[in-house]
Amino acid sequence: MFVRTYGLMYVKNAELFEQFFRDLRLYYSHGSSAVNLDDMLADFWTELLERMFRLVNVQYEFNDSYMECVSRHMEQLKPFGDVPRKLRLQLTRSFIAVRTFTRGLALMPEVVGKVSTVSASPNCVRAAMKMLYCPYCTGQVALKPCKNYCLNVMRGCLANQADLDTEWNNFLGRVVSGPVTHSHALSQSVPGSWDSATGFAHPAYSMLGLAERLEGPFNFESVMDPIDVKISDAIMNMQENSIQVSQKVFQGCGQPKPNTAFRTRRSSKDSGFPGRFRPYSPDARPTTAAGTSLDRLLTDVKKKLKHAKKFWSTLPDTVCVGERIAAGDECWNGTAKSRYESVVIGNGLANQVSNPDVEVDITKPDMVIRRQIAVLKEMTSRLKAAYTGTDITISEDTGSGEESGSGCDSPTCDSDGDIYFSTPAPAKPRIINVQPNKQPSSGTRLASFSLTLAVTALLLALITPHTR
Repeated sequence: MFVRTYGLMYVKNAELFEQFFRDLRLYYSHGSSAVNLDDMLADFWTELLERMFRLVNVQYEFNDSYMECVSRHMEQLKPFGDVPRKLRLQLTRSFIAVRTFTRGLALMPEVVGKVSTVSASPNCVRAAMKMLYCPYCTGQVALKPCKNYCLNVMRGCLANQADLDTEWNNFLGRVVSGPVTHSHALSQSVPGSWDSATGFAHPAYSMLGLAERLEGPFNFESVMDPIDVKISDAIMNMQENSIQVSQKVFQGCGQPKPNTAFRTRRSSKDSGFPGRFRPYSPDARPTTAAGTSLDRLLTDVKKKLKHAKKFWSTLPDTVCVGERIAAGDECWNGTAKSRYESVVIGNGLANQVSNPDVEVDITKPDMVIRRQIAVLKEMTSRLKAAYTGTDITISEDTGSGEESGSGCDSPTCDSDGDIYFSTPAPAKPRIINVQPNKQPSSGTRLASFSLTLAVTALLLALITPHTR
């Protein structure tokens, strides 16, 4: 579109715009640790101003020191109107939101995968063997365990996994019912503050809350799709106000020397501005490779996120169902074919002190699972920051990035790698604040992921040892 609108003038300056989009891609993939977006945008507009200023004043000669003076007065001149400020806010907020959201999506199967590596304890294996195979010894091969008996065994075996549920639900959250104001979001000082009325963290600090932002004010497509039009508007603004801008520059930086080589007859093809872009139509927004727009992708992802809530606390109920158990009193209760009399205990490690069927040491929580609880807490903190337009970046050093998954119940252990990826690792977080803006922003095209496969893998890993 730039070629069609500006012709040869764009071709001669194409590297400026190509570098601009390369930097945006780098910022999306690596964040502010690779590209300082404010500095990059400032450099882009400064370089564009210098090139345009020469084009609209070809009758003068400008040396480097004069152009430095022009650049220093850019804030006062505002040659591109309000476009640079608005674009900076929109780009920053949309990139922060979409990078955090996609990182959260990638985190879910990682957590499930790491938790699935946790082995069943010997006491759990013994209790599961008793539940599944002891009826064989009395010739009752078809006898299945009572449901409540099965629940107690599985809640004992999955006690550590159930402790993930609180932070998992905080991380997922719920859909915002009605608008959540920026001031209200900022007033919550604790990341993922618990809402006793709903049983979840405040929706603004969750995956579902951020998904709402991506569908609305932080929509990525609404920023990126018309970005060429916005830059063109800035160029047109500079062209239309070139006389006033030039006069202010001459007053502040001095009268430049005439260009002795200047030709009074100029080719409009080489130096003119042929016109504006065609009007941008939201209906013409591009789709992903799968033929699905961002809005439809988000709708699909939100359904999967809602389905994943309370996943860990309902695992025993998922196992003890259907053909795996016997209904009524004609079932195996651990000693005979009879009714199961014991009370069903609650989920979580602390409740297992009174488990009648599985001996669980509640003083020794599994450190792999504790590590994943810390990971979810940290990600919820990132979601909170992204919702309010703030980026939390973790500086990378040359550490090994190796992650053991045990031996530490805090995300700030000195010897640990990055708690999200096996890449070099955390130092001190750096906070970048972005002021609120009423203009729309953000979103991105998201690659779909299969939570079902990860859940299936976890269930198989948990059940397989019991059936041997």
